[in-house]
Amino acid sequence: MKKIQIKNRYTDEIIVEMEAESIREVVEKNRASLSGADLSWVDLSGAKLYGADLSGADLSGAKLSGADLSGAKLSGADLSGAKLSGAKIKVTQKEELLKSLSIVIEG
Repeated sequence: MKKIQIKNRYTDEIIVEMEAESIREVVEKNRASLSGADLSWVDLSGAKLYGADLSGADLSGAKLSGADLSGAKLSGADLSGAKLSGAKIKVTQKEELLKSLSIVIEG
């Protein structure tokens, strides 16, 4: 076990700090309070993030393949370059996800 910290991407303030085997374990256990977290380039493949508050979080370059993001708050999150193959979301999250990926769909 090692001490793992997750910091706010804007203020560098520690959001959560705990002893754990992996960053994935810390993220899953604290998924309700990760607004603004710096999770860039973190491997969260297969993570259970349903209902997580990831609003404003930096997930750029993160590995989210197979992660369950259903019901997660993604407003203002940066998912640029994130690996999302096989990730689960609800249909109601579609627009929020597209914005987080900086994708614009023109009519």
